[in-house]
Amino acid sequence: MFLLRQNISKQHASSDDAPRTNGRKPNSDDSRKQIRRKTSCVENLSSVDRIRKHATRHLGYSTLSLAMRGLEEMPDELWELQELQKLNLSLNALSVLPSNLENLENLVILNVWGNELLSLPPEIGRLRKLRVLFAHRNRLIDVPEELGCCSNLEVLSLANNQIVTLPNSLSELRRLSKLNLSHNHIQHIPACVYSMKSLIFLHLANNRLENLADKIQELVQLKILIVEQNSLHALPRTLCCLTGLELLNVDFNRLQSVPDEIYKLQRLEKLACHPLDKGLHIIHNPLVKPIKEVLQGGLKALYNYLKPA
Repeated sequence: MFLLRQNISKQHASSDDAPRTNGRKPNSDDSRKQIRRKTSCVENLSSVDRIRKHATRHLGYSTLSLAMRGLEEMPDELWELQELQKLNLSLNALSVLPSNLENLENLVILNVWGNELLSLPPEIGRLRKLRVLFAHRNRLIDVPEELGCCSNLEVLSLANNQIVTLPNSLSELRRLSKLNLSHNHIQHIPACVYSMKSLIFLHLANNRLENLADKIQELVQLKILIVEQNSLHALPRTLCCLTGLELLNVDFNRLQSVPDEIYKLQRLEKLACHPLDKGLHIIHNPLVKPIKEVLQGGLKALYNYLKPA
């Protein structure tokens, strides 16, 4: 029925499988009879049981990986494994997730990145225990409103899709701490994002942002904000209220200046160059005098210049 069955149904004979008799050498008829008995036992197993054999316990979770199997559709038997907590369907050729997904009500982590998905089923909202959803590198245009019912969601990656905005229902994701919306078609930060009070990581690089709303100040827990490769002309003063920021990446935008209050972001510590470095990433912008010249002395020089006497 699908590629997984081919892998599961292979039987490997070993010397221990050879028929044994009392004091006489086994003949070919004995061997054939035993092989037939073993084959019959395997065939009597249901497809569900054969898939279940590939499920493992990992860090205390019931886990099944069907990654990189070339799957274009999911086996019907999969939806009967209600005990599954982690399911990896990444790097296949799936264009649809069926509504039967709701049967896996114990899922904690769902990984579907690297497929051809055009949408997520509304039934995903029934996965009330879901904490992590990886759906990047698909062809998603939008996200179902029902995803907002996954109130335990902590990590959501929707990067590298064709998303323009998010439904307001995602305002209910109050436990979400990491949100990746990079490489989409977003022109304005979706309104629901400002209600995600637990966010510590927000990735919006490579979109079509022209501004950041003043409401950005409501994300009081934010430590990492990445908005590089957009079309930002200015940064709002309210951004400087996020004093917990440790990494602010505004590289490759159209900024000519910075808010005077940026000196309040003391946890940025330095001008950063490497993408993974904490600090302020800003040098790849058309900054004008005197900001451009002051920055040559580093971030502390900028802070000293902007800070009131």
